Amino acid sequence: MELHVTPALTLLREHHLLDHTKNLTDFTASNVSYDSRKVTPGTLFFCKGNFLPKYLAMAKEKGAVAYVAEQEYATGGDLPAIIVNNEQKAMALLGAAFYGFPQNDLQIIAITGTKGKTTTAYFADHILSQTTDKHVALFSTLDRVLGNQPGDRFKSDLTTPESLDLFHDMRVAVNNGMTHLVMEVSSQAYKKFRTFGLHFNVGVFLNISPDHIGRNEHPTFADYLHCKEQLLVNSQTCVINAETAHFTDVYYAAKATTQPENIYLFARHGAKLDLPEGVSVDFEYRNDLEDLHESEFELTACSTKATQLQLNQRYTTSVPGDYNEGNAVAAIIAAGLVGASAADALTTLNHVHIKGRMEMQRTKQHGTIYIDYAHNYASLKRLLAFLKRQTDAGKVTVVLGATGDKGISRRQGFGKALSEEHPDRIILTTDDPGYEDPMDIAREINSHIDHDQVGEVQYIMDRPTAIKAAIDANQNGDIVVLAGKGEDPYQKVKGVDTPYATDSKIAADYIQKIEK
Repeated sequence: MELHVTPALTLLREHHLLDHTKNLTDFTASNVSYDSRKVTPGTLFFCKGNFLPKYLAMAKEKGAVAYVAEQEYATGGDLPAIIVNNEQKAMALLGAAFYGFPQNDLQIIAITGTKGKTTTAYFADHILSQTTDKHVALFSTLDRVLGNQPGDRFKSDLTTPESLDLFHDMRVAVNNGMTHLVMEVSSQAYKKFRTFGLHFNVGVFLNISPDHIGRNEHPTFADYLHCKEQLLVNSQTCVINAETAHFTDVYYAAKATTQPENIYLFARHGAKLDLPEGVSVDFEYRNDLEDLHESEFELTACSTKATQLQLNQRYTTSVPGDYNEGNAVAAIIAAGLVGASAADALTTLNHVHIKGRMEMQRTKQHGTIYIDYAHNYASLKRLLAFLKRQTDAGKVTVVLGATGDKGISRRQGFGKALSEEHPDRIILTTDDPGYEDPMDIAREINSHIDHDQVGEVQYIMDRPTAIKAAIDANQNGDIVVLAGKGEDPYQKVKGVDTPYATDSKIAADYIQKIEK
């Protein structure tokens, strides 16, 4: 991989990003990086994000050939400089060019939504693995899969990685023979221009509700919604859940760049919809059966273009929760649009397992433990409501915390969900506190709980201790819900990813110990 200065400057000019250059020479970059620790001779270095001038000095010392920034830095000395008006946009464009525009060699399904992205991505990945004989890459909140060898799968650090990492991983996937890519796209990916210039074959919009609104994320819900909608603006074909809030806004965002015949809408049979005049649903699904182990639904085409995909069928999924049926429908339609058949979905959907999603651990004397990533109002409320319907539970205990430094609105959302679903016991604990005091976060959640609607609320700031205390007090017929962390093996504490055994392992090990 390499990038010559002349086409790089042309690309920046075409997008009105180039401001000026300094000491520019005729060079060809053999590497690109925004991390001074990873600079090698011949690197084009990007002064991005939490940048400090000393990083540029370090990059120069290690052999950087030039740097890209929004201003000149004295620490760069006589190092050639490309000054742009938006560093993040420039990095995305030049990163794609350096890696040879790998997106052009992939059929890409991109998924956004406040909840359900990961589940939908795993559904689509499994379906297309059947279609393509395992030639599918996956970029999800949980995992990054670039090929079929053990070293090609690793834990994700971001839902949507930084642009240089994104295009690097796409190139590796293409070199590994992958023909399709399923990826989650976060609102922050558009806020930070990580996907600038990237277009998708199919864009899926699942839902929208207040989240990621706070001092380090989106300043307002309107900004959050706008960023989410950019996925549809940059997709060739759009798949939209017609039941989403703000549907009209979402639909017209898609319609701004996509012909109506390339927009597919789906909804539950009998759902109350608020559709613009002349707009109708293309697919309906009807719930046939749901329990704690699987869900069964009938998918029916309602329009000519939907009928042509030949996806009418009764499907069974192994990921429980009636709310996951919509995620499965979105995946079936999206996969169908890039070549999958109903038979591919039928073969695979009932074998999907997602670590940390609705995991169940049975005990002999301490009831049942459920582990789930539910991390905001909508996901926690739907999880608790589903479990109450399905389990006929006795006492319900919920263990949760909230992230620090981001998702500030989740704290109020947790308080609201808990007040509406009336658990008997709530243990507030640590999640990923970041640079905040976890007790302050817990107290803020508690301030939003209607204490007339719930049972006991207590604070146990050590999360493993909180999990064990919940299990100790549980009896047969009762349930414990461990929310928020799922299979996450780290806690983010003061800028450090601190190893954490995962909720699942802590619960399983403790159950084994006390019930030996």
